Amino acid sequence: MADQEEDFSSLPLPDRFIHKNWKVRKEGYEAAAKEFDIAPSEADPVVRQFIQDANIWKGVVGDSNVAAQQEGLGALCSFLQIAGTSGCTRTRNITITTIAEKGLPSTRPAAKQKSLEALLLYVELDKADPVIEELIPLLSHKQPKIIAATLDALAQIYHVYGCKTVEPKPVLKVLPKVFGHADKNVRAKAQELTVEFYRWLKEGMKPLFWNDLKPVQQQDLDKLFEKVKNDPPPKQERLLRSQQAVKESAAAVGGDDDVAEEEEEDVVIDLEPEYEAVDVLSKIPKDYTERLASSKWKDRKEALDEVHKALDYPKIAEGHFDELVRGFAKCMKDANIAVVSTAANCVELLAKGLRRSFAKYRSIIMNPMMERLKEKKQAVTDAIGGALDAVFASTSFQDCLEEILEFLKHKNPQVKLESTRFLIRCLKTTRDAPSPAEVKAIADAATKLLTESQEVQRSAGAEVLGTLWKIMGDRIMNAHLDGLDEIRKTKIKEYYDSAEVRAKYKPKPVAPPKAAAPPAGKRPMPGKRPPPGGVKRPTPPAAAPPPPQEEPTAPLAPKPTSRPGASKLAAPKSGLAAPSRLGGLKKPGSGMAAASPRRPVVSPPLEEAPPPPQPRLGLAPGRGLAGRPLGKLHAEPSQAPMAVAPVNDGLGIVEKAELADLRSEVEQLRRHNEEIRAERTKLTSQIHELQNQNAQLIEDHTRDVLSIKAKETQLVRARSDNEAAEQTVLNQRREIDRLKRELSRQVRATSPAPLDVSDQIYADTNANGGARFVDSGYGSTGLYGGRNRGFGAQPTSPVGEGKENMIDGSLSRPGSTLSGKLSPLRAGTGSTKSSLSSRGGRMSPPASTGGGQANTGAESWKRAAEVTQNLKQRIEMMKAKQGIGRPQQ
Repeated sequence: MADQEEDFSSLPLPDRFIHKNWKVRKEGYEAAAKEFDIAPSEADPVVRQFIQDANIWKGVVGDSNVAAQQEGLGALCSFLQIAGTSGCTRTRNITITTIAEKGLPSTRPAAKQKSLEALLLYVELDKADPVIEELIPLLSHKQPKIIAATLDALAQIYHVYGCKTVEPKPVLKVLPKVFGHADKNVRAKAQELTVEFYRWLKEGMKPLFWNDLKPVQQQDLDKLFEKVKNDPPPKQERLLRSQQAVKESAAAVGGDDDVAEEEEEDVVIDLEPEYEAVDVLSKIPKDYTERLASSKWKDRKEALDEVHKALDYPKIAEGHFDELVRGFAKCMKDANIAVVSTAANCVELLAKGLRRSFAKYRSIIMNPMMERLKEKKQAVTDAIGGALDAVFASTSFQDCLEEILEFLKHKNPQVKLESTRFLIRCLKTTRDAPSPAEVKAIADAATKLLTESQEVQRSAGAEVLGTLWKIMGDRIMNAHLDGLDEIRKTKIKEYYDSAEVRAKYKPKPVAPPKAAAPPAGKRPMPGKRPPPGGVKRPTPPAAAPPPPQEEPTAPLAPKPTSRPGASKLAAPKSGLAAPSRLGGLKKPGSGMAAASPRRPVVSPPLEEAPPPPQPRLGLAPGRGLAGRPLGKLHAEPSQAPMAVAPVNDGLGIVEKAELADLRSEVEQLRRHNEEIRAERTKLTSQIHELQNQNAQLIEDHTRDVLSIKAKETQLVRARSDNEAAEQTVLNQRREIDRLKRELSRQVRATSPAPLDVSDQIYADTNANGGARFVDSGYGSTGLYGGRNRGFGAQPTSPVGEGKENMIDGSLSRPGSTLSGKLSPLRAGTGSTKSSLSSRGGRMSPPASTGGGQANTGAESWKRAAEVTQNLKQRIEMMKAKQGIGRPQQ
């Protein structure tokens, strides 16, 4: 066994990789992983042989022994770490499918983890598209566990690298098929992958696959989306090698660690479904122009409806749409709003279908649409707004800005407001940040809107500034916001916090100064000085002024004079040119003079130094002041003796102490001034707030007082109306009572006969027993007495003839106390019957007077009926006159 092991270890690694003994293969994988880890680069011979013989890796990752397979996957990861892009591109087409089929579904967690790490390395070393293309066919595998493992790997890839690095569309298109799988584990992994997409893409991913899902699946996904809806935006956790190189180079040059992140923000995720372009020109009616010029709005509307139907395609093939767009522009001036709305919808469809190809038609249609924004119907403005958004999406922000700014000055408030809202939408959706000049134009126009009389217009202007602030940042926008009051700044800050934009302004990096060619008079190395007669420098132009020593320090001279102790600093230097304070304090004994006006550095004053003109006179013979090289000024002061250094050190300490005191005082004053400004700003804002609160309270109080007075007025009016109504009712009641009394008097005066007859009947009835009384004038019947109650149950009739029959019948029965002679009762009907006779001769009018009494009774009843009718009419007239019986107002 020992000899065999030595023989196996002495075999080359490729031979051990394909050995029939799994233990030999496993040891070979472990040895290869160690070799890869210690290899210096991909040019190492061990690495190169496995790059050239890439087919060997297929058997490694798909080893039949799970223990050997686990080590083989580890060896592949070590190989990819050192092999780089070449090893990645040579092996991924061979290994990815095998890894997904045998590595990802492995029962060993270590093997599964190494398989996933290998896939992530394949993405990191080059790009993700080839890896995704290899994994998508496995989603149709016949084994559910392979599909579930592949979905889990895809979710990990998108989680680590993000949808900005890995294209999501290919996977989104196959999601509906996976959701329809019979295995529940597959559906669960599909849900996890979909939730990962939602973390990156939100609602923008739904158009690609959402409609292909069942309603139950949509509901389940919506519940899962709610859990991650409010999570912070995800970030890429792992960078590609190309991204790492960019980040390292940026850090080496500028020290900016956020360059890679900013570049990631610029990546646009295209979630538009892929459609085939459709030729719609052939589907547009031939008589479109003639029908659009019709005088009937229905004809124009029908023509636009047909065009709308013809343009209703996601992608439209390019063609000559000039005439069509001009017709839409003409419809924007149509008097019928239905025609305008339909034309705007057609523009929106055409712009979305042509996309960037619609940009050449923008100048034809944009101005008429914005002019029609004056329409007050919200449906019309919404249709035009959608069309404007589609037009803007097909162009750029710079193309549309000029026209938008012109309409922000429109005389119509509605056009101005809708144009402002359109500008806000453009700022939120554009991916190109405006230039500083465009920012100034937008800020000036929005600042004017803050002074409008309408609150909605002021709010729109504040939203423009807030959104622009979000894009450009504080440094650029502070210059445009300084002149505004605190209330407006607070409003703008609210819109700034809530704004969601896609663009981010990035100032152009300033090129660093070239170190190879320093300007004349500058020394590249401050510690080295050229000798007095050393290197000759090119002579500057004669027109250039000489670099005087006094001028650069002139602005600094008055600074210390305003503080106590300044004269002490100036006293030792009274006979010399004013040196630079900062240069002298930094290096008091260096002996360096001012080299140029940009850096006024001179040596500190020396007691034994020559007068100031002497350094300027130490020039080469025959050369003027303007023609001397500036480097001479650096060389000549260096010849000063070093013995005076101790004196300079003493004076430098005093100067340092004085300067430190002055600086501390200045710093204290600055801090004090800043505190005062901050306190003043705070108090000013509090004053504004209190003034606003006071004005609001006064307004509320005034509103309450007016409301109370209005209620009191209404109450007084109601009381007076109530009293008047009560008085009217009382008067009407009195009048009714009077009319009733007058009516009763009239009736009594005009009909005495029936009353006398009734008295006689009452007398007979009381004497002979019960009898039935019939009043022919009013048609009422009654039963009087108690002995003869039997006939009282007989039917009565309101008709006169019936009454007579009833009375005659009741009186003619045997045993009746009346003889049936009731001529007075029948006088109203015109009958001439014999007089009523009663026992004992109580009442027996003569027969000769029966006719006269009957005529008199008939006339009396007629007169009574007329009087009654007249009285009723008068009552109705009085009621109508005084308003009785009408509904109360």
